[in-house]
Amino acid sequence: MGIFKKKNNQKTEEVQALDPKVEVKNAVLEGLNAKLNGTLYDDCIIMPKGFTIDVQVGKLDESDGVKILQTVFIIKHDDFDEPLIEPVDSQGQDETEAANMAVEIFFGGVWHPLDQSINKKNPIHVPVDFLRQHYDFDMYCQSVVRIGVKDKPPTMLVNFLRTEIPKYLGSKKYYWLRIYLAKYKEKKIIEVRINGSVCVELPKYFEEYVEKEMHAEETFVSEKQYAIFVQREDDQCPFNKELVMNAAKETIKTMEKINNHEEYVAMADKLEELVEGDKNLAAEIRVFIPEIFAKFTLGYREGDSLFLIEGEGDDQQNLEFKKTQLRTYFYLQQAVLEFLSTSPSQESVTRIVTNSVAFRELKRAIDTAKEKGQELKPSDLYVPGTSYKIGHEGYRVW
Repeated sequence: MGIFKKKNNQKTEEVQALDPKVEVKNAVLEGLNAKLNGTLYDDCIIMPKGFTIDVQVGKLDESDGVKILQTVFIIKHDDFDEPLIEPVDSQGQDETEAANMAVEIFFGGVWHPLDQSINKKNPIHVPVDFLRQHYDFDMYCQSVVRIGVKDKPPTMLVNFLRTEIPKYLGSKKYYWLRIYLAKYKEKKIIEVRINGSVCVELPKYFEEYVEKEMHAEETFVSEKQYAIFVQREDDQCPFNKELVMNAAKETIKTMEKINNHEEYVAMADKLEELVEGDKNLAAEIRVFIPEIFAKFTLGYREGDSLFLIEGEGDDQQNLEFKKTQLRTYFYLQQAVLEFLSTSPSQESVTRIVTNSVAFRELKRAIDTAKEKGQELKPSDLYVPGTSYKIGHEGYRVW
């Protein structure tokens, strides 16, 4: 048995050696490690202070004799709330040239500011205040990676968002901002992400720049910039992502089967057990799961904000902050997306969605329009964000 096992392993190694994607991945890892002086181990690069870099080859094609490569770089660290994932498109006359370009783009765009944060080089203080909380961050931001741009000094893209950035930072230890602008003739892309999540309200700050300053009449041009934000204090959040994700997945399974109020109450009680008695966390999970389902399935457009309702009657007020400042929001979004990827029945999804405020408001708007002889589609509607209320005293956004 041992002999046969060895032969099978040898065959596997031979097949891998012939796979061009494996060869390209190795070339990217080796080229990047030569610049970083890390340690290559188990198909990833291990860096000082707990950082690891994994590489995946998304695609490797050829067009008109040019190799086109997509490389996905995945950076992990214990202080990261989620991995930093950076897809890089590169090209070359052969695989080696395409791999080298991918390394240069990643090194200049992502690793440069991250390395600055590791070594605390030239930090810029960014104070953050929201919902009676205060945090101090250091921002690290230098390189702009440009393709096709000629005869134009680099523009610090992050400066367009200087007044907006603090509105998107919360209690996490690390945040990263990714700005990507691209243009070819009349077509343009403006994308802004924070910790990988698209921010729909921030692209407007770049529209004039892309229109007037990015000249792409004859060739494709793009500009990309990363900024890394590190909180000066340690993360004090009393729960972790794993706890929230496990509770969310179990709650979704229960929600899709709820038929009456008694079953809903039983679900809420079980949820508090799943989150170890944290009533505020349980309330966030219970409130936001249906709203996130509604956002993905009903087709209306939604902004970046959340509105926390405080007080009663004439003293009631809506306190606005951003989804990126509530860490559970994107944990729950991930849990919902994972559930939807299993192709659940329409009945299961509907049972959850109809518990959302968004569903009730959408139905009301469509019914009102119909009474007036008008046709209103969900895609016609835009809402700034979700309003919610937590009834427990001492609630704090984490």
